[in-house]
Amino acid sequence: MMSNVSPSLDFRPELIRRFDVSGPRYTSYPTADRFGPAYDAQAHARALRERAPGALSLYVHIPFCETLCYYCGCNKIPTRNHSLAAPYLEQVEQEMAMVASMLPQRDPVTQLHWGGGTPTFLDDDEVQRLMDATRRHFDLQDGGEFSIEIDPRKVGARRVAHLARQGFNRMSVGVQDFDPAVQQAVNRIQTFQETREVIDAARAHGFASVSVDLIYGLPRQNAFNFAATLEKVLDLHPQRIALYSYAHLPARFMPQRRIQEHELPTPEAKLVLLGLAIRRLAHAGYVYIGMDHFALPDDELARAQADGRLHRNFQGYSTQAELDLLAFGVSGISKLGRHYAQNPKTLDEYGAALAAGTLPVQRGLTLDDDDVLRRQVIQRLMCDFVVDLQALSGAAGVADAEAYFAADLQRLQPLVEAGLLERDGLVLRVTLRGRLLVRVIAMQFDRYLHDVSAKLQVARYSRVI
Repeated sequence: MMSNVSPSLDFRPELIRRFDVSGPRYTSYPTADRFGPAYDAQAHARALRERAPGALSLYVHIPFCETLCYYCGCNKIPTRNHSLAAPYLEQVEQEMAMVASMLPQRDPVTQLHWGGGTPTFLDDDEVQRLMDATRRHFDLQDGGEFSIEIDPRKVGARRVAHLARQGFNRMSVGVQDFDPAVQQAVNRIQTFQETREVIDAARAHGFASVSVDLIYGLPRQNAFNFAATLEKVLDLHPQRIALYSYAHLPARFMPQRRIQEHELPTPEAKLVLLGLAIRRLAHAGYVYIGMDHFALPDDELARAQADGRLHRNFQGYSTQAELDLLAFGVSGISKLGRHYAQNPKTLDEYGAALAAGTLPVQRGLTLDDDDVLRRQVIQRLMCDFVVDLQALSGAAGVADAEAYFAADLQRLQPLVEAGLLERDGLVLRVTLRGRLLVRVIAMQFDRYLHDVSAKLQVARYSRVI
């Protein structure tokens, strides 16, 4: 199997086999499984009132979707009952009003994302209602990045035009796989033509970026049919491609129990699919950004990475570093400085909190100084593939970084010896062959995975590859 297939990646199957363990995705550090009930609505209210001035990012979770995709691990509510949307939007608007009233000033919003579920479960009037409410409580900036997740099966050119009028200028399009047999196995029937219609409409109406989501490791996938899917995706020429590994965790995600396990690719076959995708995307000119994401060299993500401005948050990679994030709706996770807050995952719990007049915060965490420093280390590894431990430690008031990170550096030594990482004093650089395994490198700095008193079972996480 080829290596050195891309200037941004060196695919080494033997190293992936050796280091493919279970581990966090690090959309946050500490990870959400470290959140607890001690951080409650009152703690979050204090964090909101004490927030320093600065631009904001907003996230809105729309949990509803009309059909159940069997692979899905998201927090969703499959239903064809569209009457559920109106009362939910009323609750989201109430949450927005409460949060906005607690902020000390009306700061600019430069980033907005609607996720799900399927945000386009909402009809045109409901989309406008939610955007009007958002603008009522927050100052959405002209030229901001306003993105939405799209299900092409439910959205045509007319709806894309409406989304553009509401201010959306970026979209993420779910595909996963175009092969009919694979689609049938995961209960997601979606034609190439309806997908093309949505993407063509997005470009016609001024969307600055289109991202396509794919999954490798799904039932009935093989090198032949996945290669055909890749060719169709490249024909669409999206600015970004997210290539996710299917994590089969039926004990955690009930819909996955409907997948026939004997139809899943073997680990070796799955690795072949990954190698195939990496080679084809590299040949088409895509740059590996990190953690499943590829982008064209002139895309905002690639430029942000080149400029050292890339950031990682609960929605993945972001071009705007260190924005505070306010999340609304069920399961949403907010980040305010060194505070995290997560909303309840069910409609009943979410609605009950709002009916009682309290912020719907179920759990959260306030980071200590060690958490903040390690969060920065992991961020830089995941975004830049290089980190200067001495520089970050000095800025955090730690005089002797080598002593502070002694145990971490010792754990990294096998990765250095395997060629995944280069060490120059306290400057760590992820090699091209180590980039696919950057999660494994980041894990060595995760205190909660190595502190005996706080250790978690890593088996609960997905595999790295």
